[in-house]
Amino acid sequence: MIDHLDGAVIPTGFDVPVEPLREAAHYTGEPGCIAEARSFAAQFLGRLRTEWCAPIDARAENEVLLVVSELVTNAERHSNGPYILELEGTDLALVVTVYDSSAALPRRFPRDPERVGRHGLEIVHALALEVGAERVPVGKRVRAVIGLNEKQ
Repeated sequence: MIDHLDGAVIPTGFDVPVEPLREAAHYTGEPGCIAEARSFAAQFLGRLRTEWCAPIDARAENEVLLVVSELVTNAERHSNGPYILELEGTDLALVVTVYDSSAALPRRFPRDPERVGRHGLEIVHALALEVGAERVPVGKRVRAVIGLNEKQ
């Protein structure tokens, strides 16, 4: 149940959604797609705050947007075609999944502060609770789970 007090929504713990919030967006790779993906993710986080009463702070939001940027940038750079960004979340975690047409799995390079570029997957691994990549019939799927609760 949720009580409304002077326009504020106060979760009481009885009306918790059963299914995670899910949404996907398709991108062509045209200029501006990475910014669109970040905007899509920001709107999704807003829905999680509203529909799941998720206590998403600025740190968690910035981490989600950075992971989305890195995974979408990799899809744009390394595939020959469109890609899909899928988001699934609850009040505890958000799963960012990117599907693209390349069957080549991403490579994580060893840490090298002097290397210019190729730090994207390293950043994703540093921010996510879990990262995985696998081939699918039309390319690959890269998935990162990001904790939204500072205790995780």
